[in-house]
Amino acid sequence: MKHITLGGLDVSRIGLGAMTMAGTYTTGGGIDDAESIRAIHRALDLGVTHIDTAEIYGPFHSEDVVGRAIKDRRDEVVIATKFGLVSHSGGGPGVIDSSPANVRAAVEGSLQRLGTDRIDLYYQHRVDPNTPIEDTVGALGELVAEGKVRHIGLSEAGPDTIRRAHAVHPVAALQTEYSLWTRDPEAELLPLLRELGIGFVPYSPLGHGFLTGQIRTVDDFADDDWRKDNPRFLGENFQRNLRIVDEVQAIAAQAGATPAQIALAWLLVQGEDIAPIPGTKRVVRVEENTAADGIELSADQIDRLNNLTPAAGARHNEVNMASIDR
Repeated sequence: MKHITLGGLDVSRIGLGAMTMAGTYTTGGGIDDAESIRAIHRALDLGVTHIDTAEIYGPFHSEDVVGRAIKDRRDEVVIATKFGLVSHSGGGPGVIDSSPANVRAAVEGSLQRLGTDRIDLYYQHRVDPNTPIEDTVGALGELVAEGKVRHIGLSEAGPDTIRRAHAVHPVAALQTEYSLWTRDPEAELLPLLRELGIGFVPYSPLGHGFLTGQIRTVDDFADDDWRKDNPRFLGENFQRNLRIVDEVQAIAAQAGATPAQIALAWLLVQGEDIAPIPGTKRVVRVEENTAADGIELSADQIDRLNNLTPAAGARHNEVNMASIDR
């Protein structure tokens, strides 16, 4: 597995997202800790060093699973986790809170669940409109000085917030959705990150499963699957977006790969500062995703992928888009 650098932090260029280990796209559905731990161990065996989780996943369950999985392999792993979507002063899960006091409370809980004395990459999960970013990053900088955090990151932060945060303490990475059907970061974010020397960690690099080619109808989703409320999976948008998958599948057949591998391989050619974190709890998917590191796309294939018709529909519903800093 090749490695890249995220603002000074060395990681495998394909990581593993652990959100689904706390339940898939439904409320508490599909939890299998033994399977999740096997998937993490297989990822490490295949050279993945970058494991991404968050306190809100579960809440808390994903961090606990990751902690158990890496108990005897801590030095092989770059642990990334996130705070700010759980208020520890009484608000609870789902309440945005990046106040310095909440940062301190959050990090102690994450360290305990992960079974470690330091977090390699600690992200603010969503920008807190009620706390100046300078105050949040100031608290993170103190944690770095104390050795509890090695590097800091931001998730779904806009350009102004990124600049302000980076002026207080170096930001190692930005985590934002980026894939063949979410190209938004290319306009402003990627140029800014490269100007400042900040790495980029795309989440949902497979479009919430859509780019695997396995989803042809939303009728297969459970009633509480949140994708049923995602504009890109609704009505005419869904039918239009199937054309994207059809083209990815055509290139996959030509390359002797799976659609998921093509989607990941395309991301990898976008720059040596990009480290996607496809999420799964299944060994077979870990093996499929990590194999994308060895796929070489031709210039013609890259050009075809670059020029796919943009996805129809907003990438999140109105409630979720409201929490994204722009």
